[in-house]
Amino acid sequence: MFWTNFKQKLLSIPSKFRFSVGANTRSRLLLTAFGIVIIAVLVIGFYWSREPAPFPVADTTNQRLARIGNEYVVGSATTAALISAAETLLDKPGGYLSNDMLPPGIYLDNIPNWEFGVLVQIRDLSRSMRESFSRSQSQSTEDADLIISEPRFHFDNDSWLFPPSESEYREAIGYLNSYLSRISDPQNVDAQFYARADNLANWLLNVESRLGSLSQRLSASVRQQRVNTDTAGERGALQSIPTRAEVQVKTPWLQIDDVFYEARGATWALMHFLQAIEIDFEQVLADKNAGASLSQIIRELEASQRSVFFPIILNGSGFGIVANHSLTMANYISRANAAIIDLRSLLAQG
Repeated sequence: MFWTNFKQKLLSIPSKFRFSVGANTRSRLLLTAFGIVIIAVLVIGFYWSREPAPFPVADTTNQRLARIGNEYVVGSATTAALISAAETLLDKPGGYLSNDMLPPGIYLDNIPNWEFGVLVQIRDLSRSMRESFSRSQSQSTEDADLIISEPRFHFDNDSWLFPPSESEYREAIGYLNSYLSRISDPQNVDAQFYARADNLANWLLNVESRLGSLSQRLSASVRQQRVNTDTAGERGALQSIPTRAEVQVKTPWLQIDDVFYEARGATWALMHFLQAIEIDFEQVLADKNAGASLSQIIRELEASQRSVFFPIILNGSGFGIVANHSLTMANYISRANAAIIDLRSLLAQG
């Protein structure tokens, strides 16, 4: 009876009015659903934009060795730190975002720049692993796993299909795991890691160059007039295209946060790698009385990872009333870089 009366009353409403009510209801439902989707995308984007926390290098090394049933050997910590940093790129919240083509990943830029900073350090260390740490002399053969692993880390960082970047990096990690298993196997003498002062100094020279570049790019967040020192130090030095004696540098406003987060990623990765070096090269550092120098470098890099208590990377002038996060980061990186120069000097001494 109820439904019969309800249908009769509904049919008594003019059809034009009935259509209008139905259209308005559908529009409200569509707008509500669209709003919910937008809010969900923003919340997920905010969650994915959080930088990964540091991981304990010593504990991570022991856990990896325990899984494969081997004990610590020289080189285990450096290899495990390299693997863990690479896995963090792929397994952190949101996964690898640099090649995302859908929201929220497609509109996020801070974490993709962070990923690139980490990836550059991974590439540099993996190259040193292949060319120096795993070889006793310049005429020695390269390790079979590292030959395959190192080039895969140099695959395009923003390829999303055929193949996606993640698949190449995941394959590189697999070969690093194989290398770790082989060097920690007492029955396998073919895989080696050589902790020598010259190997370490060669890698640190590359680190020094990377940090120097990052420091300059961060400092350029405010307009600067710099003296051109491109050919300084050698009377006969030449360059392909002559430049002015003074140059003006300024990072474009839209790229300031990109450079900042790239530096955050680079220092995050480097902090872990140096902690691993502190373990694997303990005897070398003790012989050179360089342990304190390395510890100070790690301290500076740890300070560069302090939380940013503002949602926007501020770009105030050097002595203005507004903070400049880029100059603060450049300060930590410059101090770490100066300490690396001193450390390399100690390693070169007999």
